[in-house]
Amino acid sequence: MPAHATTAQPRGFLIPIGGAEDKIGDATILKRFVRLCGKRPSIAIIPTASKRDDAGRVYQELFGGFDAANTQILQFARREDCENDVALKLLSECDGVFITGGNQLRLSTTIGGTPVAKLLRRRNANGMPIAGTSAGAAIMPAHMIAHGEEGATPRAGMVSLAPGLGLSNKIMIDQHFRQRDRIGRLLTAIALNPFALALGIDEDTAAFIGPDNLLEVVGNSTVLVLDPSEVKHSSLAEADPGDPVSITNVRLHILTAGMRFDIDRRMVAE
Repeated sequence: MPAHATTAQPRGFLIPIGGAEDKIGDATILKRFVRLCGKRPSIAIIPTASKRDDAGRVYQELFGGFDAANTQILQFARREDCENDVALKLLSECDGVFITGGNQLRLSTTIGGTPVAKLLRRRNANGMPIAGTSAGAAIMPAHMIAHGEEGATPRAGMVSLAPGLGLSNKIMIDQHFRQRDRIGRLLTAIALNPFALALGIDEDTAAFIGPDNLLEVVGNSTVLVLDPSEVKHSSLAEADPGDPVSITNVRLHILTAGMRFDIDRRMVAE
């Protein structure tokens, strides 16, 4: 569950990015995130999901070039690292957090249920923006897509879910969406429990979700929204592993850059 705000400050933006965001051209998504963090902000970077030694440094250099006054890499390699007082102090004082891509299960098994996860929820509830790309986007909701298969047809056993950070309980997120043909596994995810909106975010595209749960698309491709609120039937409970799954009355929206979607009202916003 998202944390409750303890100040009058509006909840901070959530910015899930579909991966492979532009870093050498206009870098529209990353620059907008830095601006949301304030004037000359301090930004903490969490590269835990990645095995690459330079994953954090890439963003550290980029954000510094985008006028961030200070950037800190917080490499939580083990669960005990998430109790480090110095790291927790940095997280409690920074103006924004960026979570890199990699493996979302590495993220969830390392920081899930730790003081870091609790602090991230509390800081976001009290106004701090949190952005994440690829695995860093997938882990944001309460229900995280852990892994799954490619393909357009939803099939039983096609997707595995795990607990995420719980920054929102109203959405599920999949990333690299069109590029890795993931609509089948996203449909399977909502067939498991037709409750949350499901967002399929293409590469170099982001959903900027404001404190009013109004989503705006930024980037060079699309965000697909699956709304299961009026689903009439799902055959998932009767399907054997690998069988195709029927699911009826799912609403689908394709949103391009500049379009907005009201998550609470489940409708395109003017």
